[in-house]
Amino acid sequence: MRASESQDAGTRTRRPAWALWRRRSCVVPTWRGWLTLAGLVAIVVFISVRAIHPFLAVNAPIESGVLVVEGWMPDFALEEAKMEFQQNGRVVLYVTGIPIEKGAPMSEFETYAELGAATLATLGLGANVVRAVPAPDVRQDRTFASAVALRDRLQAAGSVPASINVATLSAHARRTRLLFAKAFGGDTRIGIIALDDPRYDERRWWRTSDGFRTVIDEVVAYTYARFLFRARDSMADSR
Repeated sequence: MRASESQDAGTRTRRPAWALWRRRSCVVPTWRGWLTLAGLVAIVVFISVRAIHPFLAVNAPIESGVLVVEGWMPDFALEEAKMEFQQNGRVVLYVTGIPIEKGAPMSEFETYAELGAATLATLGLGANVVRAVPAPDVRQDRTFASAVALRDRLQAAGSVPASINVATLSAHARRTRLLFAKAFGGDTRIGIIALDDPRYDERRWWRTSDGFRTVIDEVVAYTYARFLFRARDSMADSR
């Protein structure tokens, strides 16, 4: 045995059994390695930034005579929803929404469902095809509460359709489809229509405060809805 090996063996032997530290060797990147890692991270970030908005603003309508519109949307989105209803042979249009906050504009309407229905009537849709479906006042999971209110309304009427399309605003689309699917279960197929949001460039959403705030909020909200949301807990909180 060489002297160095004998010395190492002796050192290991003499280390107290109660020692709190021991020496380890590790491999660290060179400057070229760090540069390569930084480049890979930059590529991943670039692709994610480009892909996240199309992912959130999924547009996947299905064949159905029923269109559901979220009543909280601004007038330009409700105008798009009206055109979608008229151009694709829909039969009935439901408008969902929770109560309007105290002091909100046009507060003579008690819920966003009633406000949205009134706006669509002003835009030219008749009362015979537009039906407001108000949801209860909840502090969280408002989209889910609106979907449950619609489901309960249809069940009470004995007319739950096999499929519906939900129209909502741009980056809100994927989360809306997920929560409506959770509310309706597997008996009703949910299509989704992502309406354009002209308040920011959807291809370069990070360049404006509206786009940045909308996308980041939706990333957080969708992550919660996908991995942490529980329908039973949400319904308990709404009672």
